[in-house]
Amino acid sequence: MTGRTLLKYVRVYIDGYDMSGYSRSVGPLAWEFEEVDLTCPMADAAKGYLPGQPTITPTELNGVFDNTATSGLHAVASVQNDDRVVLVAIGDRAAPVAGNPAFMGEFMQGGYHAEEDAGAVVAKVPFGPWEGSSLIDYGQPWGTLAHPNAAADSDGSDSDDFQDYGDSDGSAFGGYMVWHVTAGDGTATITMEHSTTEDDSDAAAISGLTTGEIDCSSVQTGVAVTTSRTQQINQYTRWQISMNTATSVTFALGFVRARY
Repeated sequence: MTGRTLLKYVRVYIDGYDMSGYSRSVGPLAWEFEEVDLTCPMADAAKGYLPGQPTITPTELNGVFDNTATSGLHAVASVQNDDRVVLVAIGDRAAPVAGNPAFMGEFMQGGYHAEEDAGAVVAKVPFGPWEGSSLIDYGQPWGTLAHPNAAADSDGSDSDDFQDYGDSDGSAFGGYMVWHVTAGDGTATITMEHSTTEDDSDAAAISGLTTGEIDCSSVQTGVAVTTSRTQQINQYTRWQISMNTATSVTFALGFVRARY
């Protein structure tokens, strides 16, 4: 992202549904560390802190009450005390595209509130921290949008889809991906690949970062983590899809390459 942007260029996906058309705001997209006081007052001239456990949460989605069957905000989010796979993509003064910042993870939805606001019926969906039973090894919710919510109708990706992290040595800290299949037919498999160059022939699958074969005739969502916390991820990454029996798959895909 090269500059400032606007809320109208934000997109929100929850459990395989595009909630952008029902949403008024989302956030704060929080990533906050406890401050652990390690001051030794007999010798330290100033107080000192180290970061403890992080709290990661999208905090709250504010939207318009809509009871459209299956896909409306009320239909999707009115069941509370459940974990939700969330992806928030932020476009650069345009609809989000590959490479734009994205906040993602699996979070506990702690409530659902419908109320009146200046004559309109609105809904508030509060979220807690990362859902306990699905905790992963990465205290990092910010990554990039690997694939915007758009249709793929053939196998594969190409060199234009590579994202360049600018470090020729790559990273040895693994990462994770979050996917939302919002429409499609048949079965398909979505994966993340990496490479040391922007050459198609050099690209290889990142171990663990796959949806496995999924039925895209219904919404699909999930989180996949690298096989190892020390998995090498090279300078260039991109999405990949195998259509299997599907002829079209519409999906949004986020990817976090860990920095530590």
